[in-house]
Amino acid sequence: MAIAVLRNDDKTNAWRSLLRSKAPDIPVYDYKDSFPKEEIRMAAVWKHPAGSLSAFPNLLGIQGLGAGVDFILEDPDADPGIPVMRVVDPYLASDMAEYVLAQIMAYLRGLYVHASDKGQKKWNPAPYRRIEDLRVGIMGMGQLGTAVAGLLGRTGFRVQGWARTPKNASVEVYHGPKGLPDFLQQSDVLVCLLPLTPETQGILSASLLEGLPQGAFLINVARGPLLVDQDLIDALDTGRLSAACLDVFHQEPLPREHLFWEHPNVWITPHVASVTDPDSVADQVIRNYRALIEGRPPENLIDRRKGY
Repeated sequence: MAIAVLRNDDKTNAWRSLLRSKAPDIPVYDYKDSFPKEEIRMAAVWKHPAGSLSAFPNLLGIQGLGAGVDFILEDPDADPGIPVMRVVDPYLASDMAEYVLAQIMAYLRGLYVHASDKGQKKWNPAPYRRIEDLRVGIMGMGQLGTAVAGLLGRTGFRVQGWARTPKNASVEVYHGPKGLPDFLQQSDVLVCLLPLTPETQGILSASLLEGLPQGAFLINVARGPLLVDQDLIDALDTGRLSAACLDVFHQEPLPREHLFWEHPNVWITPHVASVTDPDSVADQVIRNYRALIEGRPPENLIDRRKGY
């Protein structure tokens, strides 16, 4: 009985070594290695290669190595009868909150504009805005959204949230389709932290963006397919939005020919807003493996019907 680590990046060996060091009694393999595939009881995955899960006939569980699991649920080789777990990492939440705060402050003080001016040797002491001038709306009030709302609130921002269902939170939370228009009208900054599900795919579309105040600022730190790319370009070009900060994209890395690279009001970061800390979550992965082997419920099970 063993764990296989399946990733599409260069971090597989680091994860394998860490898990082995914390639990020497558990064999841990890189999925590309040669080993008895029937021994694998847990697949620990992050955007794993297509078809790779079908190699393991005796899986008891699929452990996502990040907060999102959409890539697992979209995999036709992921047996729907096998439990799927995500990781819950306090650093994921605090890192995300700090990233969002940093981007909003950069927007307030025009730091991206000044950086662009420097490249043109342009001296432009433009006016700036203050914390009290902006209302921030957070779409998605799970662990990450709650952390973002908390930090922004403590910093002095007026914050509200929106969720699919009612939530108890430290800020006012609108919910459901009926609550969305009022929420949008009061969001000078819109932060998207929704999970990617069939219901949320493409939600950041022209019809939603038109509900925001004129000149609003969009931050998408959730998943790329939540956004309709051309609708964002149109909203920026018409002035409906003043700027957008994107950390996630339909295709990653973002293709060099994509219009976002050249648009002056699109700020890009390479999916770095919040990255799982292996040291913080490795014990959680090991606990889930032992729970599966012993027939106990693992931690942080996702609900396939909801998609998160």
